Amino acid sequence: MVKSMTGYGKGETVINNTRYIVEIRSLNGKTADVNLKTSLIPREKEMEVRQYIASELNRGTIDLFITVERTALTDASLTINEDNFKSYINQIKSAAGHAGLDNFDISADNSLISSVLRLPDVFESKKEDFTGDSWNSLFQAIKDAVAALNSFRAAEGATLKKDVLAKVDLISSYIPYVEELEAERIATVRSHIDSKVKELDLQVDKNRYEQEIIFYLEKLDINEEKVRLRQHCKYFHETIENEEFPGKKLGFIAQEMGREINTMGSKANHAGIQKTVVKMKDELEKIKEQSLNIL
Repeated sequence: MVKSMTGYGKGETVINNTRYIVEIRSLNGKTADVNLKTSLIPREKEMEVRQYIASELNRGTIDLFITVERTALTDASLTINEDNFKSYINQIKSAAGHAGLDNFDISADNSLISSVLRLPDVFESKKEDFTGDSWNSLFQAIKDAVAALNSFRAAEGATLKKDVLAKVDLISSYIPYVEELEAERIATVRSHIDSKVKELDLQVDKNRYEQEIIFYLEKLDINEEKVRLRQHCKYFHETIENEEFPGKKLGFIAQEMGREINTMGSKANHAGIQKTVVKMKDELEKIKEQSLNIL
């Protein structure tokens, strides 16, 4: 199954009236570069988490985040940060004074106090000590996020596979058109050389002349390039269909396809073939770009 290297996954769990939301995202990468952007995972568990993520996702630049949401303000583990609370109250009093409300009394307005209690960092929660069941619960949320990311990658990978193979097939479809133009190209080159000889009124040995013409035309022959390009296109199909993680190999195959296309272009000596080569190069650049995102 072809998978993309980019994706997003989410998992969550509730521990002691606190919701922990695990989010994981991945981008292109040559290796598994796992970044734990959270302080909630115990240090002694970090290696276990990294190894699990790397084994499941194989490759990519992978970032894991954990955010915390309180599910109840009455949770006994929550305490008021008095310094932050006083700071908010003093700021409100100061703003009221600047607004000309000299007799403003915040203690007389319960709704205002309730609003202050909802401001950021007024409540503090006791940091969870992740051991035993609480760690198992959090680790399961991490696994759920990784599984969701893998599903995302698979869905995007199916789209990538369809698109990239269509471009490979398009390059293959241009080869017969090049073959149609080859006979015209050889006749054009031969005619051009003959006209130059007549124009210069040269006396030539016919046998030697024909030998040189044949030698020159052989240097322009692109049959080997066409054969190898067809083989590379076929190999691209086989690799993407049969290998579990074909991304790196597809990049190498695309490079070989590029060599054959470039050589065809340098030998073309024909406007129609040159235009076709440009079309092939355009499709190949798209293939290379998309192959970088295939796991």
